[in-house]
Amino acid sequence: MIIKNVELETVCGVTSKLPENTLPEVAFAGKSNVGKSSLINGLMNRKSLARTSAQPGKTQTINFYNINGEMYLVDLPGYGYAKIAESEKKKWGAMIENYLHSSKQLLAVFLLIDIRHAPSENDRMMYEWMVYQGFAPIIIATKLDKIKRSQVQKNVKIIREGLKVEPGTKVFPYSAMTKQGREEIWEYMDTLVLEAAEKKNET
Repeated sequence: MIIKNVELETVCGVTSKLPENTLPEVAFAGKSNVGKSSLINGLMNRKSLARTSAQPGKTQTINFYNINGEMYLVDLPGYGYAKIAESEKKKWGAMIENYLHSSKQLLAVFLLIDIRHAPSENDRMMYEWMVYQGFAPIIIATKLDKIKRSQVQKNVKIIREGLKVEPGTKVFPYSAMTKQGREEIWEYMDTLVLEAAEKKNET
């Protein structure tokens, strides 16, 4: 997709009512320091619309970015940051669950995993929880520029095995530094949006 216009359209906190959007949505989830904001900025061709922070756990809202008036990228709160109180974590969990079940336009959920490390307990729990919710998360393996090219396939395999991903699950290695992987992710999202539009036209 050629990005012409991007707008942070809706920000939902714990008590906010979720928007009833009519455009397709694609959501992004990941651990607090996995590079989610950097990925979303990279996908949108913007430097700092999604706020990156040295302080993990900063995204405490669900943020809806309108792309070209055609679709939304949805930034879900980061998980697994130890300094956040348990009560807050529960609120965010309920908020994400509410969104996953309420959105009528959600086409896919991308789960971000740091390619340098085997998936953490939190990563595994998030993946299993999303599968339990009826989704088949697509994996984005972030921080690709931090490892050697020769390690990529081995580390992707470790992620697949660590999460026990469903057969056929796509894994997209991505670097916020070089934008490697950006085109492949957009190609996949464009296909999802196109297929959804075709289905809509059939009914």
